[in-house]
Amino acid sequence: MKIQDVKVFVVGTPAPHHGGAFWVFVKLTTDSGVEGIGEVYAVPFHPAVVEKMIQDVADRYVIGTSPYDIEALWRRVYSSGFTQRPDVSLMAILSGIETACWDIMGKEANQPVYNLLGGKVRDRVRAYTYIYPAPGSDNSVYSNADISCQRANAYIKAGFTALKFDPAGPYSAFDPRQLSLEMMHFTENFVKQLRECVGDKVDLLFGTHGQMTPSSALRLAKKLEKYDLLWFEEPTPPDMPEEMGRVAAGTTIPVATGERLTTKYEFARVLRNNAASILQMAIGRVGGIMESKKIAAIAETYYAQIAPHLYAGPIEAAANLHVDFSTPNFLIQESIEDMGGFHAQLLKKPLAFESGYFLPPTEPGLGVELNEDVALAHPYTGTRLHLEMHQSPLN
Repeated sequence: MKIQDVKVFVVGTPAPHHGGAFWVFVKLTTDSGVEGIGEVYAVPFHPAVVEKMIQDVADRYVIGTSPYDIEALWRRVYSSGFTQRPDVSLMAILSGIETACWDIMGKEANQPVYNLLGGKVRDRVRAYTYIYPAPGSDNSVYSNADISCQRANAYIKAGFTALKFDPAGPYSAFDPRQLSLEMMHFTENFVKQLRECVGDKVDLLFGTHGQMTPSSALRLAKKLEKYDLLWFEEPTPPDMPEEMGRVAAGTTIPVATGERLTTKYEFARVLRNNAASILQMAIGRVGGIMESKKIAAIAETYYAQIAPHLYAGPIEAAANLHVDFSTPNFLIQESIEDMGGFHAQLLKKPLAFESGYFLPPTEPGLGVELNEDVALAHPYTGTRLHLEMHQSPLN
């Protein structure tokens, strides 16, 4: 069986754009007619450019090869153009293609992908969601703790036992920076009020996006420790895990990181420097499903856990679940609320979600099928990238 065709779908997301401005899906088709779908996450170029990049990689390394040859495919793409080092763009493209290969293999074997990865070790997957504004509301849940508490209670009633929020201000291309004392006091009061609101039966996950210097992160962490947060996410930028290790060593709050990292090599550096005990790989960027399993295996030797990142579309969400269900040192899975709305519309059958937990896919492969009619009906016509930072320094 050989791969004979690749098709790319660039889908624009409707407002409020939870999961990004657009999603990029890759469909591979074999000479026997079996189709596999994958997702490419957040390449830092316009998706019209990304589509051409995907086609180039497919023409060089994918068309005419077996979908079973994951290791050979991975090494050839990783080494493309004499690079042979972590590259977020190339690895994201490889991730989407590799995921589609696993989908094909599962369908050929008539098994869910998690059964090809060692089998299930749990019957359901605990999920967390960001605290999002109420539908139709433009209120910022991160500048008003009262609104955030109201939304938190709605999620708790829906069954969620863990919630994430980002009250420590925006991030910019000029970070890291020292947060102002005013911002740190605001953030501490916000967390205090939210903890009082939800009590001790709900985990609170403190999100940041690398906007702090290590000294600033430590000052803030000291103020937040008393509220028993599940994690302190990416307190410093991702390019120097040695510096993030200073933060992890100086606080009792577990540090989580990984959404902007790619390949086992960058995650190994995180672990060697004790920079984080919770790894948040994005399967659509990190190098794919097998690379995620390798990272989880390395993490297991450090007693570190994985909590895969998800700010993407439903195909990456499905890929995450197969890793989650088959990985012993899994902690918790990011979800975008209950994966309803446009995420569900893009699938012929939505992901199974019940009271804050994902249920295992049962169909072969990834267990989901892209609704191509819906995908084609929502082309991306904007100019924004998937995510963007402030382009000027922030005071």
